Amino acid sequence: MSKKTVFVTRRIPQPGLDLLKDFEMTMNPDDRVLAKQELIAGGKGKDAVLCLLTDPIDAEIMDALPTVKIFANYAVGFNNVDVDAATKRKIVITNTPGVLTDTTADFAWTLLMASGRRLAEADKYCRAGKYEGWGPMLFLGHDIHHKTLGIVGMGRIGQGMARRAQGFDMRILYTDEIRLPADKEKEFRVTFVSLEQVLKESDFVSLHVPLMPSTRHLIGKKELGMMKKTAVLVNTSRGPVVDEKALVEALRNKVIFAAGLDVYEDEPALAPGLAELDNVVIPPHIASATIDTRSKMATMAAGNIVAFFKGERPPNIVNPEVLG
Repeated sequence: MSKKTVFVTRRIPQPGLDLLKDFEMTMNPDDRVLAKQELIAGGKGKDAVLCLLTDPIDAEIMDALPTVKIFANYAVGFNNVDVDAATKRKIVITNTPGVLTDTTADFAWTLLMASGRRLAEADKYCRAGKYEGWGPMLFLGHDIHHKTLGIVGMGRIGQGMARRAQGFDMRILYTDEIRLPADKEKEFRVTFVSLEQVLKESDFVSLHVPLMPSTRHLIGKKELGMMKKTAVLVNTSRGPVVDEKALVEALRNKVIFAAGLDVYEDEPALAPGLAELDNVVIPPHIASATIDTRSKMATMAAGNIVAFFKGERPPNIVNPEVLG
């Protein structure tokens, strides 16, 4: 019996590729996002596609690749995939949930501290040869300990942020569509409030919501205006959750103190003026970028494909109704 075939849309860590050793595998040779027609060309005639969050997997792609039975997304999120279209076509969609919870919470905390303490700005200053000695007013930032952290979205990563905040003796507010059970609120030492109260009372606001119509531009000019002038906004969720143009204006006009962003509204493009601001930390979407986590994501994505072609239910199937 001939080997099953799989197309990998971009190089992933080797442990994931090793799991696909029994497949006839082809892979995008370039370290870049493929254009739609390139993705179609690569996936033509294949049984499976291991894709990334940067690959829009829509009905056009599916119809152009009628032999593909599974798209294994190398990501927790899957808003790049038209799941309804896939389900109608009996195509399985999988993701890699849970694996990057702590890693992303670590990085959100990194952004929170770097923004609050003006780390990127101070580093730039030192590298430019401007440092001439200690001064009592040099790069004054804000303490993290004993301040108020507001968490918007109390899923796994939001809960990870709450655990970390406990070590800094912070007051922790949170808001979510679904309130945590009382025992969980006690465990995480969190208080449930409205989004407005989170914004008005928090010294640091960290976003951990999925991208949906209801969360697009959840934070815009009005919401930024509710925040303290000393507040820091952190976003490691999805770029469009924040109105980036409004954020640029808020940072420029000192409506809030600073921001730390790992995701962008029109990624990889940045809103005009964002990169010129000193009071924002802007890494290139690397919240999950550790060797351990990215390797685990690779093995989960590949493992979903292996399980499917063994006749098993993939462990991380998004649309289980396809398999009945």
